[in-house]
Amino acid sequence: MRIVIVGAGAVGSYLAERLTAEGQHVVVIEADERRADELRDTVDCKVVTANGASSAVLEAAGVTEANLLIAVTSSDAVNVLASQAAARLGGPRTVARVQDPTLREDLQAHGVDFVIDPVEALANELLLLVRRGGVSEVVEFADGKVSLFGGRVQPDAPLDGITLRALRQRVTGWDWIVAALVRDGETTIARGDSMVKAGDHVIVVTSGRSSSEALKLMGVEEHRARKAFILGSTRLARLTAERLIESGITTVLVDPDADRCADLAARHDRLMVVRGDPTDPAVLRAEGVGSADVVLGLSGWDEVNILGCLVAKALGVPTAVSRFQRFEYVSLLSGHGIDSGVSTRMAAANEILRLVRRGLIHAVATFQDSAAEAIEIQVPTHSSAVGRTLTEIGLPKSAIVGGLVRGRSGLIPHGDTVIAGGDRVIAIVLPAAIPTLERLFA
Repeated sequence: MRIVIVGAGAVGSYLAERLTAEGQHVVVIEADERRADELRDTVDCKVVTANGASSAVLEAAGVTEANLLIAVTSSDAVNVLASQAAARLGGPRTVARVQDPTLREDLQAHGVDFVIDPVEALANELLLLVRRGGVSEVVEFADGKVSLFGGRVQPDAPLDGITLRALRQRVTGWDWIVAALVRDGETTIARGDSMVKAGDHVIVVTSGRSSSEALKLMGVEEHRARKAFILGSTRLARLTAERLIESGITTVLVDPDADRCADLAARHDRLMVVRGDPTDPAVLRAEGVGSADVVLGLSGWDEVNILGCLVAKALGVPTAVSRFQRFEYVSLLSGHGIDSGVSTRMAAANEILRLVRRGLIHAVATFQDSAAEAIEIQVPTHSSAVGRTLTEIGLPKSAIVGGLVRGRSGLIPHGDTVIAGGDRVIAIVLPAAIPTLERLFA
Protein backbone atom coordinates (compact mmCIF):
# COMPACT_ATOMS: atom_id res chain seq x y z
CA MET A 1 0.00 0.00 0.00
CA ARG A 2 1.19 3.53 -0.81
CA ILE A 3 0.66 5.92 2.10
CA VAL A 4 1.33 9.66 2.43
CA ILE A 5 1.67 10.98 6.00
CA VAL A 6 1.46 14.72 6.70
CA GLY A 7 3.24 15.55 9.95
CA ALA A 8 6.27 13.92 11.57
CA GLY A 9 5.45 14.61 15.21
CA ALA A 10 5.05 11.86 17.80
CA VAL A 11 2.10 10.25 15.98
CA GLY A 12 3.30 10.70 12.40
CA SER A 13 6.84 9.47 13.05
CA TYR A 14 5.59 6.39 14.89
CA LEU A 15 3.17 5.53 12.09
CA ALA A 16 5.92 6.00 9.51
CA GLU A 17 8.24 3.68 11.44
CA ARG A 18 5.61 0.97 11.94
CA LEU A 19 4.18 1.06 8.41
CA THR A 20 7.62 1.14 6.78
CA ALA A 21 8.68 -1.88 8.84
CA GLU A 22 5.68 -3.74 7.41
CA GLY A 23 6.84 -3.06 3.87
CA GLN A 24 4.32 -0.31 3.10
CA HIS A 25 5.51 2.43 0.72
CA VAL A 26 5.50 5.54 2.92
CA VAL A 27 6.14 9.21 2.09
CA VAL A 28 6.17 11.73 4.95
CA ILE A 29 5.70 15.49 4.51
CA GLU A 30 6.96 17.64 7.39
CA ALA A 31 7.34 21.44 7.41
CA ASP A 32 9.83 21.54 10.30
CA GLU A 33 13.34 20.89 8.97
CA ARG A 34 14.68 19.52 12.27
CA ARG A 35 11.88 16.97 12.59
CA ALA A 36 12.25 15.99 8.95
CA ASP A 37 15.98 15.40 9.39
CA GLU A 38 15.41 13.32 12.53
CA LEU A 39 12.96 11.09 10.67
CA ARG A 40 15.35 10.64 7.73
CA ASP A 41 18.01 9.46 10.18
CA THR A 42 15.78 6.88 11.86
CA VAL A 43 13.21 5.58 9.34
CA ASP A 44 13.80 4.18 5.86
CA CYS A 45 11.17 6.19 4.03
CA LYS A 46 11.00 9.24 1.78
CA VAL A 47 10.72 12.50 3.75
CA VAL A 48 9.74 15.80 2.08
CA THR A 49 10.39 19.04 3.93
CA ALA A 50 7.46 21.21 2.90
CA ASN A 51 3.93 22.36 3.75
CA GLY A 52 1.68 19.29 3.63
CA ALA A 53 -1.45 21.37 3.03
CA SER A 54 -0.12 22.52 -0.36
CA SER A 55 -1.68 20.87 -3.40
CA ALA A 56 1.59 21.18 -5.31
CA VAL A 57 3.56 19.51 -2.52
CA LEU A 58 1.02 16.69 -2.19
CA GLU A 59 1.03 16.08 -5.92
CA ALA A 60 4.84 16.00 -6.01
CA ALA A 61 4.78 13.51 -3.12
CA GLY A 62 2.63 11.17 -5.20
CA VAL A 63 -0.69 11.56 -3.41
CA THR A 64 -2.64 10.82 -6.60
CA GLU A 65 -1.07 7.34 -6.74
CA ALA A 66 -1.44 6.71 -3.00
CA ASN A 67 -4.02 4.50 -1.29
CA LEU A 68 -4.24 6.53 1.90
CA LEU A 69 -3.45 10.04 3.15
CA ILE A 70 -2.92 10.42 6.91
CA ALA A 71 -2.82 14.03 8.17
CA VAL A 72 -1.67 14.05 11.80
CA THR A 73 0.06 17.38 12.44
CA SER A 74 -0.67 19.23 15.68
CA SER A 75 -2.91 21.66 13.74
CA ASP A 76 -6.52 20.69 13.01
CA ALA A 77 -6.64 23.29 10.23
CA VAL A 78 -3.58 21.92 8.44
CA ASN A 79 -4.92 18.38 8.66
CA VAL A 80 -8.28 19.36 7.17
CA LEU A 81 -6.67 21.49 4.46
CA ALA A 82 -4.33 18.65 3.49
CA SER A 83 -7.30 16.28 3.18
CA GLN A 84 -9.22 18.81 1.09
CA ALA A 85 -6.25 19.35 -1.21
CA ALA A 86 -5.82 15.59 -1.68
CA ALA A 87 -9.52 15.24 -2.49
CA ARG A 88 -9.36 18.00 -5.10
CA LEU A 89 -6.47 16.15 -6.75
CA GLY A 90 -8.58 13.01 -6.97
CA GLY A 91 -6.41 11.39 -4.37
CA PRO A 92 -6.94 8.49 -1.94
CA ARG A 93 -9.02 7.98 1.19
CA THR A 94 -8.09 10.55 3.81
CA VAL A 95 -7.64 10.38 7.58
CA ALA A 96 -7.37 13.62 9.55
CA ARG A 97 -6.51 14.17 13.18
CA VAL A 98 -9.09 16.69 14.45
CA GLN A 99 -9.16 17.48 18.17
CA ASP A 100 -11.71 20.33 18.18
CA PRO A 101 -15.21 18.73 18.32
CA THR A 102 -16.77 21.84 16.76
CA LEU A 103 -14.80 21.27 13.54
CA ARG A 104 -15.91 17.67 13.00
CA GLU A 105 -19.35 18.31 11.54
CA ASP A 106 -19.71 17.78 7.77
CA LEU A 107 -15.97 17.12 7.31
CA GLN A 108 -16.74 14.25 4.94
CA ALA A 109 -18.21 16.74 2.51
CA HIS A 110 -14.92 18.64 2.66
CA GLY A 111 -12.60 15.80 1.71
CA VAL A 112 -12.07 14.09 5.10
CA ASP A 113 -13.14 10.44 5.00
CA PHE A 114 -12.12 9.47 8.54
CA VAL A 115 -11.56 11.62 11.63
CA ILE A 116 -9.36 10.45 14.49
CA ASP A 117 -8.61 11.98 17.86
CA PRO A 118 -5.90 9.91 19.59
CA VAL A 119 -6.23 11.86 22.85
CA GLU A 120 -9.96 11.20 23.10
CA ALA A 121 -9.45 7.54 22.18
CA LEU A 122 -6.77 7.19 24.86
CA ALA A 123 -9.01 8.80 27.49
CA ASN A 124 -11.61 6.12 26.73
CA GLU A 125 -8.94 3.41 27.07
CA LEU A 126 -7.85 4.84 30.41
CA LEU A 127 -11.42 4.66 31.70
CA LEU A 128 -11.50 0.95 30.86
CA LEU A 129 -8.15 0.44 32.60
CA VAL A 130 -9.31 2.18 35.76
CA ARG A 131 -12.58 0.25 35.80
CA ARG A 132 -10.68 -3.03 35.47
CA GLY A 133 -7.99 -2.29 38.01
CA GLY A 134 -4.99 -4.61 38.12
CA VAL A 135 -4.55 -5.13 34.39
CA SER A 136 -2.00 -3.47 32.10
CA GLU A 137 -4.31 -3.10 29.08
CA VAL A 138 -7.95 -3.68 28.21
CA VAL A 139 -9.51 -3.89 24.75
CA GLU A 140 -13.17 -4.68 24.16
CA PHE A 141 -14.34 -6.15 20.86
CA ALA A 142 -17.92 -6.19 19.52
CA ASP A 143 -19.29 -4.09 22.40
CA GLY A 144 -17.59 -6.23 25.03
CA LYS A 145 -18.73 -9.65 23.77
CA VAL A 146 -15.03 -10.55 23.66
CA SER A 147 -12.36 -8.77 25.69
CA LEU A 148 -8.57 -8.77 25.70
CA PHE A 149 -6.52 -7.86 28.72
CA GLY A 150 -2.92 -8.05 29.75
CA GLY A 151 -1.09 -8.44 33.01
CA ARG A 152 2.28 -9.38 34.44
CA VAL A 153 2.71 -12.77 36.12
CA GLN A 154 3.76 -12.33 39.75
CA PRO A 155 6.41 -14.47 41.51
CA ASP A 156 4.97 -17.69 42.98
CA ALA A 157 1.65 -17.18 41.17
CA PRO A 158 -0.16 -20.39 40.09
CA LEU A 159 0.88 -19.66 36.49
CA ASP A 160 4.56 -19.26 37.35
CA GLY A 161 6.63 -22.18 36.10
CA ILE A 162 3.99 -24.32 34.37
CA THR A 163 3.07 -24.99 30.76
CA LEU A 164 -0.25 -23.91 29.31
CA ARG A 165 -1.09 -27.56 28.64
CA ALA A 166 -0.71 -28.30 32.35
CA LEU A 167 -2.77 -25.22 33.15
CA ARG A 168 -5.59 -26.42 30.90
CA GLN A 169 -5.73 -29.68 32.86
CA ARG A 170 -6.17 -27.77 36.10
CA VAL A 171 -8.93 -25.41 34.96
CA THR A 172 -12.46 -26.41 33.99
CA GLY A 173 -15.12 -24.43 32.14
CA TRP A 174 -12.73 -22.26 30.16
CA ASP A 175 -14.08 -18.89 29.08
CA TRP A 176 -10.62 -17.40 28.50
CA ILE A 177 -7.35 -18.31 26.83
CA VAL A 178 -3.73 -17.17 27.08
CA ALA A 179 -3.05 -15.93 23.55
CA ALA A 180 0.51 -14.57 23.75
CA LEU A 181 3.50 -14.11 26.04
CA VAL A 182 5.91 -11.16 26.02
CA ARG A 183 9.28 -11.84 27.67
CA ASP A 184 12.34 -9.58 27.45
CA GLY A 185 10.81 -7.75 24.48
CA GLU A 186 10.15 -10.95 22.52
CA THR A 187 6.57 -11.99 21.74
CA THR A 188 5.54 -15.61 21.25
CA ILE A 189 2.10 -16.89 20.32
CA ALA A 190 0.99 -19.20 23.13
CA ARG A 191 0.91 -22.97 22.54
CA GLY A 192 0.37 -25.95 24.81
CA ASP A 193 4.07 -26.35 25.53
CA SER A 194 4.61 -22.63 26.26
CA MET A 195 6.11 -22.22 29.71
CA VAL A 196 4.92 -19.21 31.72
CA LYS A 197 7.40 -17.48 34.04
CA ALA A 198 7.16 -14.74 36.63
CA GLY A 199 7.57 -11.34 35.00
CA ASP A 200 5.99 -12.43 31.69
CA HIS A 201 3.51 -10.03 30.16
CA VAL A 202 0.56 -12.32 29.42
CA ILE A 203 -2.11 -11.39 26.87
CA VAL A 204 -5.44 -13.07 27.57
CA VAL A 205 -8.66 -13.20 25.54
CA THR A 206 -11.94 -13.81 27.34
CA SER A 207 -15.57 -14.16 26.32
CA GLY A 208 -17.43 -11.28 27.90
CA ARG A 209 -15.74 -9.03 30.41
CA SER A 210 -14.82 -11.61 33.08
CA SER A 211 -11.13 -11.74 33.92
CA SER A 212 -11.03 -12.55 37.63
CA GLU A 213 -10.03 -16.23 37.30
CA ALA A 214 -7.17 -15.56 34.90
CA LEU A 215 -5.90 -12.66 37.01
CA LYS A 216 -5.87 -14.84 40.14
CA LEU A 217 -3.75 -17.44 38.32
CA MET A 218 -1.35 -14.63 37.35
CA GLY A 219 -1.16 -13.48 40.95
CA VAL A 220 -2.84 -10.16 40.09
CA GLU A 221 -5.57 -8.78 42.32
CA GLU A 222 -8.46 -7.21 40.42
CA HIS A 223 -9.87 -4.16 42.19
CA ARG A 224 -12.52 -1.66 41.18
CA ALA A 225 -11.30 1.90 41.51
CA ARG A 226 -13.29 4.29 43.67
CA LYS A 227 -10.71 7.08 43.87
CA ALA A 228 -8.15 8.23 41.31
CA PHE A 229 -5.30 10.76 41.30
CA ILE A 230 -4.38 12.41 37.99
CA LEU A 231 -0.99 14.11 37.65
CA GLY A 232 -0.96 16.91 35.07
CA SER A 233 -3.50 19.13 33.33
CA THR A 234 -2.97 18.24 29.66
CA ARG A 235 -5.98 17.71 27.39
CA LEU A 236 -5.62 13.97 28.03
CA ALA A 237 -5.70 14.61 31.79
CA ARG A 238 -8.81 16.79 31.47
CA LEU A 239 -10.73 14.35 29.24
CA THR A 240 -9.81 11.41 31.46
CA ALA A 241 -10.91 13.30 34.59
CA GLU A 242 -14.28 14.03 32.97
CA ARG A 243 -14.82 10.36 32.13
CA LEU A 244 -13.84 9.18 35.59
CA ILE A 245 -16.16 11.66 37.27
CA GLU A 246 -19.04 10.66 34.98
CA SER A 247 -18.42 7.04 36.04
CA GLY A 248 -18.75 7.95 39.72
CA ILE A 249 -15.04 7.74 40.54
CA THR A 250 -13.75 10.37 42.97
CA THR A 251 -11.01 12.20 41.11
CA VAL A 252 -8.19 14.47 42.31
CA LEU A 253 -6.04 16.36 39.79
CA VAL A 254 -2.64 17.80 40.75
CA ASP A 255 -0.75 20.36 38.62
CA PRO A 256 1.68 23.20 39.35
CA ASP A 257 0.13 25.73 36.93
CA ALA A 258 -2.12 28.19 38.81
CA ASP A 259 -4.09 29.38 35.76
CA ARG A 260 -4.85 25.87 34.54
CA CYS A 261 -5.91 24.80 38.02
CA ALA A 262 -8.23 27.77 38.37
CA ASP A 263 -9.78 27.08 34.96
CA LEU A 264 -10.34 23.39 35.71
CA ALA A 265 -11.84 24.13 39.12
CA ALA A 266 -14.26 26.62 37.53
CA ARG A 267 -15.32 24.14 34.84
CA HIS A 268 -15.75 21.02 36.98
CA ASP A 269 -17.38 21.36 40.37
CA ARG A 270 -17.00 17.62 41.11
CA LEU A 271 -13.26 17.58 40.33
CA MET A 272 -10.89 18.23 43.23
CA VAL A 273 -8.09 20.39 41.79
CA VAL A 274 -4.83 20.83 43.69
CA ARG A 275 -2.14 23.31 42.75
CA GLY A 276 1.18 21.70 43.57
CA ASP A 277 4.14 19.68 42.37
CA PRO A 278 2.79 16.22 41.35
CA THR A 279 6.17 14.65 42.19
CA ASP A 280 6.34 16.09 45.72
CA PRO A 281 5.59 13.43 48.38
CA ALA A 282 4.42 16.11 50.81
CA VAL A 283 1.83 17.42 48.35
CA LEU A 284 0.52 13.96 47.48
CA ARG A 285 0.47 12.81 51.10
CA ALA A 286 -1.39 15.95 52.21
CA GLU A 287 -4.11 15.34 49.62
CA GLY A 288 -4.62 11.73 50.74
CA VAL A 289 -3.02 9.88 47.84
CA GLY A 290 -2.62 6.82 50.07
CA SER A 291 -6.38 6.23 49.94
CA ALA A 292 -6.47 6.25 46.12
CA ASP A 293 -6.88 3.08 44.07
CA VAL A 294 -4.97 4.32 41.04
CA VAL A 295 -2.64 7.13 40.01
CA LEU A 296 -2.47 8.31 36.40
CA GLY A 297 0.61 10.24 35.26
CA LEU A 298 -0.78 12.23 32.33
CA SER A 299 1.38 15.33 32.10
CA GLY A 300 3.32 16.14 28.95
CA TRP A 301 6.62 15.07 30.54
CA ASP A 302 7.75 11.46 30.90
CA GLU A 303 9.96 12.30 33.85
CA VAL A 304 7.11 13.93 35.79
CA ASN A 305 4.75 11.04 35.03
CA ILE A 306 7.26 8.37 36.04
CA LEU A 307 8.49 10.05 39.22
CA GLY A 308 4.98 11.05 40.29
CA CYS A 309 3.71 7.51 39.80
CA LEU A 310 6.63 6.00 41.70
CA VAL A 311 6.13 8.42 44.59
CA ALA A 312 2.40 7.60 44.70
CA LYS A 313 3.16 3.86 44.70
CA ALA A 314 5.60 4.35 47.57
CA LEU A 315 2.81 6.13 49.47
CA GLY A 316 0.48 3.17 49.09
CA VAL A 317 -1.38 3.51 45.77
CA PRO A 318 -1.82 -0.04 44.38
CA THR A 319 -1.89 0.79 40.66
CA ALA A 320 0.16 3.30 38.64
CA VAL A 321 -0.45 4.15 34.98
CA SER A 322 1.98 6.43 33.16
CA ARG A 323 1.80 8.17 29.82
CA PHE A 324 5.01 7.72 27.85
CA GLN A 325 6.47 9.62 24.92
CA ARG A 326 9.57 7.40 24.76
CA PHE A 327 8.71 3.75 24.16
CA GLU A 328 11.97 2.41 25.59
CA TYR A 329 10.72 3.37 29.05
CA VAL A 330 7.90 0.81 28.79
CA SER A 331 10.05 -2.32 28.85
CA LEU A 332 12.44 -0.78 31.38
CA LEU A 333 9.81 0.25 33.92
CA SER A 334 6.96 -2.24 33.51
CA GLY A 335 6.90 -4.39 36.61
CA HIS A 336 9.19 -1.96 38.46
CA GLY A 337 6.59 0.40 39.89
CA ILE A 338 4.71 1.27 36.70
CA ASP A 339 1.82 -1.14 36.14
CA SER A 340 0.78 0.11 32.71
CA GLY A 341 2.14 2.48 30.06
CA VAL A 342 -0.06 4.36 27.61
CA SER A 343 0.58 6.57 24.60
CA THR A 344 -1.39 8.70 22.16
CA ARG A 345 0.80 7.24 19.40
CA MET A 346 -0.54 3.78 20.15
CA ALA A 347 -4.10 5.08 20.21
CA ALA A 348 -3.60 6.65 16.78
CA ALA A 349 -2.04 3.47 15.41
CA ASN A 350 -5.01 1.42 16.59
CA GLU A 351 -7.41 3.62 14.64
CA ILE A 352 -5.32 3.93 11.48
CA LEU A 353 -4.12 0.33 11.15
CA ARG A 354 -7.75 -0.70 10.79
CA LEU A 355 -7.77 1.21 7.48
CA VAL A 356 -4.44 -0.22 6.33
CA ARG A 357 -5.35 -3.86 6.88
CA ARG A 358 -7.14 -5.72 4.08
CA GLY A 359 -10.56 -7.30 4.66
CA LEU A 360 -13.59 -6.40 6.78
CA ILE A 361 -11.60 -5.08 9.73
CA HIS A 362 -13.63 -3.79 12.68
CA ALA A 363 -10.80 -3.07 15.12
CA VAL A 364 -7.04 -3.27 15.59
CA ALA A 365 -5.20 -3.09 18.91
CA THR A 366 -1.45 -2.76 19.39
CA PHE A 367 0.80 -3.18 22.43
CA GLN A 368 3.56 -0.95 23.80
CA ASP A 369 6.07 -3.73 24.45
CA SER A 370 5.23 -5.98 21.49
CA ALA A 371 4.93 -5.83 17.70
CA ALA A 372 1.87 -8.13 17.88
CA GLU A 373 -1.57 -6.91 16.91
CA ALA A 374 -5.04 -7.97 17.94
CA ILE A 375 -7.26 -7.83 14.86
CA GLU A 376 -11.05 -8.17 14.72
CA ILE A 377 -11.90 -9.32 11.20
CA GLN A 378 -15.34 -10.26 9.87
CA VAL A 379 -15.51 -13.41 7.73
CA PRO A 380 -17.54 -12.82 4.52
CA THR A 381 -20.00 -15.51 3.45
CA HIS A 382 -17.94 -16.26 0.31
CA SER A 383 -14.69 -16.82 2.26
CA SER A 384 -12.93 -20.15 1.78
CA ALA A 385 -12.74 -20.36 5.60
CA VAL A 386 -16.52 -20.79 5.91
CA GLY A 387 -17.49 -24.36 6.81
CA ARG A 388 -13.95 -25.31 7.86
CA THR A 389 -12.53 -25.81 11.34
CA LEU A 390 -9.70 -23.65 12.63
CA THR A 391 -7.43 -26.68 12.42
CA GLU A 392 -8.36 -27.22 8.76
CA ILE A 393 -7.81 -23.57 7.90
CA GLY A 394 -4.16 -23.91 8.91
CA LEU A 395 -3.22 -20.73 10.73
CA PRO A 396 0.48 -19.83 10.73
CA LYS A 397 2.34 -20.49 13.98
CA SER A 398 2.72 -16.77 14.57
CA ALA A 399 -1.06 -16.27 14.81
CA ILE A 400 -3.83 -17.54 17.04
CA VAL A 401 -7.59 -17.04 17.02
CA GLY A 402 -8.33 -16.19 20.64
CA GLY A 403 -11.97 -15.17 20.38
CA LEU A 404 -14.96 -15.35 18.07
CA VAL A 405 -18.20 -13.36 17.97
CA ARG A 406 -21.21 -15.07 16.42
CA GLY A 407 -24.46 -13.16 16.46
CA ARG A 408 -24.88 -11.70 19.93
CA SER A 409 -22.52 -14.12 21.65
CA GLY A 410 -18.78 -14.21 22.22
CA LEU A 411 -16.93 -17.49 22.63
CA ILE A 412 -13.44 -18.91 23.01
CA PRO A 413 -12.92 -21.19 19.98
CA HIS A 414 -11.05 -24.49 19.80
CA GLY A 415 -9.34 -26.29 16.95
CA ASP A 416 -12.60 -28.01 16.00
CA THR A 417 -14.64 -24.80 15.94
CA VAL A 418 -16.26 -24.39 12.49
CA ILE A 419 -16.16 -20.91 10.98
CA ALA A 420 -19.44 -19.46 9.67
CA GLY A 421 -20.07 -16.54 7.37
CA GLY A 422 -20.49 -13.32 9.33
CA ASP A 423 -18.34 -14.49 12.26
CA ARG A 424 -16.02 -11.90 13.76
CA VAL A 425 -12.66 -13.49 14.44
CA ILE A 426 -10.35 -11.93 17.05
CA ALA A 427 -6.79 -12.96 16.24
CA ILE A 428 -3.49 -12.18 17.95
CA VAL A 429 -0.87 -12.07 15.22
CA LEU A 430 2.78 -11.16 14.72
CA PRO A 431 3.60 -8.82 11.78
CA ALA A 432 4.98 -11.50 9.44
CA ALA A 433 1.70 -13.44 9.59
CA ILE A 434 -0.69 -10.53 8.97
CA PRO A 435 -0.87 -10.99 5.15
CA THR A 436 -1.57 -14.71 5.59
CA LEU A 437 -4.32 -14.00 8.14
CA GLU A 438 -5.93 -11.46 5.82
CA ARG A 439 -5.88 -13.96 2.96
CA LEU A 440 -7.26 -16.87 5.01
CA PHE A 441 -10.32 -14.93 6.13
CA ALA A 442 -10.86 -12.88 2.96
